[in-house]
Amino acid sequence: MHKDMEKQLQGYGLTTAQILYHLPDHPAILQTYVWQDYDLAPDFPEMHGFLKFWQEKLDGPLHSVRYVHRKLISATEWRALKGEFILH
Repeated sequence: MHKDMEKQLQGYGLTTAQILYHLPDHPAILQTYVWQDYDLAPDFPEMHGFLKFWQEKLDGPLHSVRYVHRKLISATEWRALKGEFILH
């Protein structure tokens, strides 16, 4: 099974964050970075880990972060079925 599908079955949903940050050489100018990964709401450990990495390792100070989260598969939408389709 694909790693992303396993995460979805474990309750992860797709999180997209729009990160605005100050350019290191020109602090008055804002730049946008879009981050996307599977994460667990409401604590968002993956996103918080990425933002911590950003603050510790990258030069551009954060201005703001906007994010959206959507579970792609919920427990009620997933059913294991056995069957086979033969084409040709």
